[in-house]
Amino acid sequence: MRGNSKRCKKKMEHWEVISLLLMVYDFFAVSISYFAALWIRFDCRFSAIEKKYLLAYCQTILIYAAFCIGVFWCVRLYKSIWRFASYSELLRVVLATAITGIVYIVCMTGFVLRMPVSYFIFGIIIQFSLTLGIRFSYRFVLLLRGARKEHEQEKRVMLVGAGAAGQMIFRDIKAAKETNEKVYCFIDDNPNKWGRYIDNVPVFGGRDSIMEAVDKFGIEKIYVAIPSAKPEDKRDILRICNQTVCELMNLPGMYQLYTGEVTVSKMKPVQIEDLLGRDPIETDMDEVFGYLVGKTVLVTGVGSIGSELARQIAAHHPKHLILFDIYENNAYDIQLELKKKYPELKLDTIIGSVRDSRKLFKLFEEYKPDIVYHAAAHKHVPLMEDSPCEAIKNNALGTYKTAYAAMAHGCKKFVLISTDKAVNPTNIMGASKRLCEMIIQAFDAKIKEGKAYEIPQLFTHGMDEVVTSPKVIEALKTTKTEFVAVRFGNVLGSNGSVVPLFKKQIEAGGPVTVTHPDIIRYFMTIPEAVSLVLLAGTYAKGGEIFVLDMGEPVKIDTLARNLIRLSGYTPDVDIKITYTGLRSGEKLYEEKLMSEEGLKKTKNDLIHIGCPIPFDIEEFLQKLDELLEAAYKNKDDISARVQKVVSTYHPV
Repeated sequence: MRGNSKRCKKKMEHWEVISLLLMVYDFFAVSISYFAALWIRFDCRFSAIEKKYLLAYCQTILIYAAFCIGVFWCVRLYKSIWRFASYSELLRVVLATAITGIVYIVCMTGFVLRMPVSYFIFGIIIQFSLTLGIRFSYRFVLLLRGARKEHEQEKRVMLVGAGAAGQMIFRDIKAAKETNEKVYCFIDDNPNKWGRYIDNVPVFGGRDSIMEAVDKFGIEKIYVAIPSAKPEDKRDILRICNQTVCELMNLPGMYQLYTGEVTVSKMKPVQIEDLLGRDPIETDMDEVFGYLVGKTVLVTGVGSIGSELARQIAAHHPKHLILFDIYENNAYDIQLELKKKYPELKLDTIIGSVRDSRKLFKLFEEYKPDIVYHAAAHKHVPLMEDSPCEAIKNNALGTYKTAYAAMAHGCKKFVLISTDKAVNPTNIMGASKRLCEMIIQAFDAKIKEGKAYEIPQLFTHGMDEVVTSPKVIEALKTTKTEFVAVRFGNVLGSNGSVVPLFKKQIEAGGPVTVTHPDIIRYFMTIPEAVSLVLLAGTYAKGGEIFVLDMGEPVKIDTLARNLIRLSGYTPDVDIKITYTGLRSGEKLYEEKLMSEEGLKKTKNDLIHIGCPIPFDIEEFLQKLDELLEAAYKNKDDISARVQKVVSTYHPV
């Protein structure tokens, strides 16, 4: 009894309620359909309907309506999910209407009264319309609601560029309904297009009209599709767009236009490097990688620059790639990445310090690298100001020992990664990198004189027997190692770069800290820096300092404000900018060359060679020996000692 009570009290499902209501509706719809048919047959006048026909209708309609409910049930019209009604449901309604209509015609004519033909025709049509209409109208209403909701959620788009690329993007947006975007206006600097329309979308004006168009059309997203524009024009347009609160997407370059791959998927979010305002560095990479094929290559220091070097080298079939770093986490990460991407690559990852002579000699003896890219160094300016002896030991001595080991084992080329902070340095990090440049220039000069064996091996940790052995002396007499330095500015996204710091500060809600409102720096991207380093290994003849023409320097304050806007915030409103003052050893601007250095061109117009500044090699090596001894003794006056060796170093 209790179980039966529970079943009686069971609540009807929602679909069951809908089905019951549909049955009631269908009963009345069928009844009304044939009354309407009779009414239409007699010129839409009730008084004109003959009584025999009206009586026949009344005698049969309730039975017929009940029969229709039964047929509808049999063809499952009360169990369909009408939200998803489709061709199948339409066929079932047609079938049910045909069955009931034929049965009604036969029964009515054979057993009751011969009715007018138009009565049956109009009745069947009206019944079909009413029974089908109620079902598909539900789906239609849902579609209308969805369309209205999509329209409300539709992202309003502005297209900058009404040329070929812009029109390709426009057509792609129209075709890709899933993106839920609609172009409301074009922007183009060609006055001939202003006030005209592309597929009913207006060309609103030039770059000066961007802000006005954003306000007028309520723009939420901007696509910049001007791959052929000059870098300075593109930079200005991106900067104007970046002052809006719109999401900003950029078509990278002409390649997509030439290959016909101009689609929304090829657009990328605007990065901070897009605002630098210069052409990307283009190098003849076929020449570079042709040189690397089949070579054994050693990369020391696999941080941001070293890791990218390893990636690009690994992609072009070296005979053997060796990674050398004292920090195992970086080495482990890049090792896993390269093994996964290049399973056929012969790769060794060695943990060790560039200050360990024994480790370096063992490394070069075992692997005999043809090319060395020396990226290992301490790079953080403020930290090195607090630990100047470590900068000298790791940067200068590390370079000395690595270069010596390379020279003693027949390495063909040694590429030092330097920095613009080595030019007229005001901090110990920059001075230590200038020492590195002078070391490789000294080594190169000794090699060209045929006197490499005279170069002293400093702090060899009991290596006297090794470096004075006949084998090493003979190798030094015949060595042809070509030493070269590559000097560039700040690398966006690298370890120690200001951009990752700014991003962390923005994610934390600010403030973004800038040392000085007028401080400026040269910037380049990691791929550009790596391309330059690789190119140096190809161009090197020995003793050169390769210098990148990095265009105009960028104010760090402007960089910070652009990055805040790219993150979707308003500077000094959502995210505050605070000025902390210049740090120890920091200057307002960096230089690429010392005034004494001249420039020579290379095959690439954006890459130059700085002519070496002459200095007394013997005196330098003697002072360097004394300097390194002082560094290992952690002398407090190390900066003053460095000044005696690096005449251009003027600490602040």
